[in-house]
Amino acid sequence: MKIVKVYGSGCKRCQATEAMVKAAAEKLGIEVEVEKVTDPKSIAIAGVLSTPGISVDGKLVHAGGLPDATRLEGWLSA
Repeated sequence: MKIVKVYGSGCKRCQATEAMVKAAAEKLGIEVEVEKVTDPKSIAIAGVLSTPGISVDGKLVHAGGLPDATRLEGWLSA
């Protein structure tokens, strides 16, 4: 199982990013645990300068804006 963290305040883009992660995981048949991180201090500690951000198994893979669906699938497959 992959641990995916979505960093952000809970705005519409952050919610859309979470939905994209879940949809990509389902499409690929990958089990994921999605954790929403909304605490500004935790977001800063993770190195996210612009939200939404995504980390997969502890590695920050995206920050700022909605992720590209193809790249998201690649991050989850790695």
